[in-house]
Amino acid sequence: MHLYLGQNPRTLYLVTSAHEEKQGCPQRALIFRAAEAASQVVVEFLPADEVSLSSAVRVTNRVVKGSLGLISVENDIFLAVVISATEVGNTRLSQSTPEKVARIHEVQFFCLTSSAWDDFSSSQETLATYDAVDTLMNRETFPPTPSPPVFEHPCMPLTKILSSGSFYYALDPCWDISSRLSVRLTRGDSSQHDVGIFDDRFIWNEYVVKSLFDFREKLDPGERQDLDRCQFIILAIQGYVGVFTMALPAPPVSGAPVIVTLSLISRLGRKRAGTRFNTRGVDDDGNTANFVETETILSTDLHCMSYTQVRGSVPLFWEQQGIQTFGQRIQITRPHASQPAFERHFAQLIDEYGAIHAINLLGSKENEATLTAAYANHLNRARNIWSDQLGITQYDFHYAVKMAGHDSVIRDIERLKSVSDRMERFGYTLADASTGELITEQGGVFRTNCLDCLDRTNFVQDILSRKALEQYLRVVHLEWIHSGSLWTHHRELWAENGDALSRIYAGTGALNTSYTRSGKRTLAGVLSDATKSVSRAYINNFQDKGKQVAIDMFLGNLSNQTQVSIFDPVHDTVRRALQERISEYSTTRWCHLFVGTWNVNGRSPSESLQPWLFPRDGAPDIFVLGFQEIVLLNPQQIVQTDPEKKRVWELKLMEAINARPQKSCDYVLLRSEQLVGAALFVVVKSELTAVIRNVEGASKKTGLRGMSGNKGGIGVRLDYYDTSFCFITAHLAAGHSNVDERNADFQTIEKGLHFLKGKSIASHDNVVWLADTNYRIDLDNDSVRTLAEQGEFDPLIAVDQLKQAIDDREAFVGYEEGPLLFSPTYKYDVGTNNYDTSEKMRIPAWTDRILFKGKLDLAVYSRAELKGSDHRPVFGLFRTQVRIIDAAKKAVLSRLLLETVLAAAPGEKLDDKIASLVLPSENTDLPPPSTDESCWWEKLESRDGRLVISPAYVGTSPSNPFDSPGSSPLSSPSSSDEELYSRAADLSRLPAPMSPTPLNSRSTSLTDYL
Repeated sequence: MHLYLGQNPRTLYLVTSAHEEKQGCPQRALIFRAAEAASQVVVEFLPADEVSLSSAVRVTNRVVKGSLGLISVENDIFLAVVISATEVGNTRLSQSTPEKVARIHEVQFFCLTSSAWDDFSSSQETLATYDAVDTLMNRETFPPTPSPPVFEHPCMPLTKILSSGSFYYALDPCWDISSRLSVRLTRGDSSQHDVGIFDDRFIWNEYVVKSLFDFREKLDPGERQDLDRCQFIILAIQGYVGVFTMALPAPPVSGAPVIVTLSLISRLGRKRAGTRFNTRGVDDDGNTANFVETETILSTDLHCMSYTQVRGSVPLFWEQQGIQTFGQRIQITRPHASQPAFERHFAQLIDEYGAIHAINLLGSKENEATLTAAYANHLNRARNIWSDQLGITQYDFHYAVKMAGHDSVIRDIERLKSVSDRMERFGYTLADASTGELITEQGGVFRTNCLDCLDRTNFVQDILSRKALEQYLRVVHLEWIHSGSLWTHHRELWAENGDALSRIYAGTGALNTSYTRSGKRTLAGVLSDATKSVSRAYINNFQDKGKQVAIDMFLGNLSNQTQVSIFDPVHDTVRRALQERISEYSTTRWCHLFVGTWNVNGRSPSESLQPWLFPRDGAPDIFVLGFQEIVLLNPQQIVQTDPEKKRVWELKLMEAINARPQKSCDYVLLRSEQLVGAALFVVVKSELTAVIRNVEGASKKTGLRGMSGNKGGIGVRLDYYDTSFCFITAHLAAGHSNVDERNADFQTIEKGLHFLKGKSIASHDNVVWLADTNYRIDLDNDSVRTLAEQGEFDPLIAVDQLKQAIDDREAFVGYEEGPLLFSPTYKYDVGTNNYDTSEKMRIPAWTDRILFKGKLDLAVYSRAELKGSDHRPVFGLFRTQVRIIDAAKKAVLSRLLLETVLAAAPGEKLDDKIASLVLPSENTDLPPPSTDESCWWEKLESRDGRLVISPAYVGTSPSNPFDSPGSSPLSSPSSSDEELYSRAADLSRLPAPMSPTPLNSRSTSLTDYL
């Protein structure tokens, strides 16, 4: 196909070529132009002869292979097209319908909204008109490399990733490259395959292609089939695909050789995608970093055999921050709150593959041993759920190689009873080559991991793949077990697979591949591995952050991204109405927070923290505790911070919380962060760990112009159900007169502290700063001390530097603070109630502050009388409502709104009709709702001290269609509106709407908590 550009309005045309039409492809054109609304596109699918291209120019003389989708970058909309790809091979030669794979070599982005990024020099020297197209040779052309543009194309980072040679797609629309053989065969006839059915774990352009699939779904079946045959839309996986075709000796009864195809397909998961040091462990939905499904396929004239394995990062919350060299520092960030996500991960694997047996290859070094112990503990607890469906084998790969070389690993894996037993039990998938019918299906998979899930993992998966092939050959073709050609190709495939996956995740080829290829460990291989290790250290520390941003942009993970949508006024109306009526498909629950901050002056804990942590009766849902100067701010600590002090305070905090009187619940440390002297701890009720997700930490240095961490801020963000929180503790610039420096520090942290996927402080529903702000009082020392002792705070507040900065809009704009009804918290003689009597005689000030914005109610703002530092700790008691979205109710309301819009008559006021739509109510015999003045049960009859309730109130009634099913999660992951529309279409028909009885629910009094 060819790509053309038209003007007035600016339009891109994808048109089938004469060569494709000769092969039976319909003559069609897919047309794109920007809509008036931002991030919206008008798309048309028309016969090619109905499209006038007389004034259009061809923007590239490459043969376009198809489109990956539409993406919005820097307020412009771009169409991504594949302009260079080569065929890898046919993975199933014996199949009547070929299953060919192509490897993508080059992708270009063409702008729909602006001509600023038009650069045709890289495509051709002279733009071709439509009439001249068919005279050009229908082949790939590679012009000379053009001079670099003055300004880099905004999609250049995406182009580099997509043109890296690690993306693949199915050359024929009749088969699904994202799904393994057993899944494809279960669906039935491959010739009737629906392109819209795929495994979304592995389709990397799912985000950018979604709008085109929404357009496709609205086409008539015939037009949809034509669109698929033209292959205007490409679905791409990332990973590795290798195919070898060879002739193997036939059985003795026949002299003719048998043509066999050996293929290896690795599908890299996209749901926790990223680079080595930026993406580790598991997320709250159970997705792990570097998750790969690898399928070995052997296709003969009689059978097609498939064997599947998976790899993935240790499914715990762990990461590696800062500069990492060869002694990698590992931090388990949520040691007591990983079990829910850990179990979600294995629940998904067991549901997808059957039984799971983990092979953990981590070693005995301190960092790896810590991960191994935590992995084993979590898995032992999970066995109570799945019993024999889940198992683990611990194997120290590095120790085995050190003691007896790589050959010993092969022998050990074959001898391990836990592995060999499950090899027999899991088996492999086998299908009849002529009919495509399943003969046997693999009953479970091995999940292998090391630290990066690259070198060691690939080595062991190669062994398991060979054992599975031998298992099949012993039954069907025993004579092939000793075929040198087969095993040479098998080793080459696994070596190439290891290199490909390693380049994606770590930036270099895999280690140990020289042994994988040749079966020998050579000096050249050792030197090559050393070079790769050094290259990895540089790439991962200094280049991968930019690559991570590009990956997140392509996957739609950045918080400030807007997904391109197809112009559709009907669904836009429904989407707006749905957002306005969020209260109808969601509920709320109260959340109580304790927020505290304390500058401890480099001292260790010396007194009970309970007077600070429990100033009132009751148990907060979340404790957020910020500390400053937990270590002395000397050059040694700034260069290499000692984490021991943080551990001491962590233990002291948990001891105080767990030893509280009238204990009614348990707490766990959810997350802790440290930046030199600043530390932030988030402690939650243990029962909430299953509904608190996406917990992340980040830091921003402000000392020495951003190079030193003696001053700066650290933040922790989280989602509690469907409400987001961000907590920041900071230590701003010191010095009475350094107001401008403090304001600058705040701005640096507020704008520069970023979490994963582009989330910033401002992108959260609720934000709380708990900090040593270091703002002072602009009044002489004697006056401040006298007024403070007399409790006359108003004159001090009037000259408080922070209040003035807020009024002047220099810092903390939009934030609130509670009334300052307590004495200044700085500076005291340690252990006394006396303000500073040292030679410097510092002026007392409210340096320690708590500020907030969002939907937070502040109940108490005060200080505690702990004397172990020259500061007094400050605390605030908050309450807020967190929202719980019910996806099933949202889907029902989406369908009702959509039906209402579609049924609107010409001239009818649509807004009024939507506003009058009410959710169905099944039971009209219920009593009136209770109020503060009266309760319905007060009017019931009493017999023998018991209330008599009318049968109408308790009789059996039809189920409420808005109640979530028992399997529905309390907090659903956010779904797009289009997904909800399709889900709603499957729900049972609802009764006619009825007017609801108005409800005035009783509000919880603030004193219930206090």
